[in-house]
Amino acid sequence: MSRKVNHLMGKALSDYGMIRHGDRLMVAVSGGKDSLFMLNALESFKKKAPIAFDLVPVYVDPGFDNGFAPALKSLVSRFSGSMTVRYTDHGVRAHGEDNRENPCFLCSRLRRTSLFEMAKEKGCTRIALGHNKDDIIETLFINMFYSGRMGTMVPSQSFFKGNITIIRPLAYVEKKDIVKLAKRLKFPDFINPCPSDGHSKRSVIRDMLREIYRDNHHIKGNIFRAMGNIEADYLLKKSL
Repeated sequence: MSRKVNHLMGKALSDYGMIRHGDRLMVAVSGGKDSLFMLNALESFKKKAPIAFDLVPVYVDPGFDNGFAPALKSLVSRFSGSMTVRYTDHGVRAHGEDNRENPCFLCSRLRRTSLFEMAKEKGCTRIALGHNKDDIIETLFINMFYSGRMGTMVPSQSFFKGNITIIRPLAYVEKKDIVKLAKRLKFPDFINPCPSDGHSKRSVIRDMLREIYRDNHHIKGNIFRAMGNIEADYLLKKSL
């Protein structure tokens, strides 16, 4: 792992107190470069960390034909031991005839429910997701453009009265740096069988932001900092 990415991931873990001594941390692997790199990085961190914790890799198969679960499980076993696969019909249900407007939302919600259930079954109190800095920025715009609200994914968020916490160790790391390191680690490209891949609302936002970033390389950092620098007095609110 590069010194820059190692520093950024370590800073996120420290800033948000993501991992504690004795934690049993479930790592949600999707087959994408982000989650695979995250698992690999957490394995490296575990070896040198001043605290002891366990990693439990899992994959929720969405149920599409031509899935890659066996190949993914084999890859993960090379650097992180056994990975649990839960086979579901989440993706198929989300793309059913009665849910054509927003299949990604339903699929994501069903997947998260499965992750919560698996965490309880395996005695895990924390779930690590592979969302990066770019994902967090994109989600802000998705929520504004398509839901009329301001909010995004946060690096650490508790659920069920603190019994389960979702963490995002790559929250400070840019996608382009993850791609470079994943290539160095020779992670394969798993073909996503989802029919919405490349045609989602996130893809639209990503293309828009790419054009904006091209004009000024400071913009991405400014947007990210702005999410933690809210001037509430200058946002719309109705009089009492």
